[in-house]
Amino acid sequence: MLKPGDLAPDFTLPGKNGESVTLSAFRGEKVVLYFYPKDNTPGCTRQACAFAAAYAQFREKNAVVIGISRDSTTSHEKFAEKYGLPFILLSDPDRVAIDAYGVWQEKKRCGKVSMGIVRSTFLIDEEGRIAAAMEGVKPDTNPAEVLALL
Repeated sequence: MLKPGDLAPDFTLPGKNGESVTLSAFRGEKVVLYFYPKDNTPGCTRQACAFAAAYAQFREKNAVVIGISRDSTTSHEKFAEKYGLPFILLSDPDRVAIDAYGVWQEKKRCGKVSMGIVRSTFLIDEEGRIAAAMEGVKPDTNPAEVLALL
């Protein structure tokens, strides 16, 4: 996983409305980049809704919020509409950003081992460097933790 001070790997991925989004286009702003396993699951929904509830505070601090999962753009559109998510959701089915940020890892649940996205959040500074890297974050408290860092 990336560490503070590392250059944030750039990527271009499709967004929830079909538009391509490139990370480096946000230079000059802080970026909260969070990776989550799946739309419409309990933990991921709580995390997304918590980011949505604090969205105005992130914008006040000149921070953009971007969520990434392997879900399709159609799934993201429905997820964002259902829960009123005002931030960017990107689709990464080929694991371009997921692998670049090292969040595709072995996971153990109920004694079963599988590969998947480990819920992780990166705070990227205005110059495109990792300011904070958080792995295995809790969905309910993650947005507040990131706000405290800003």
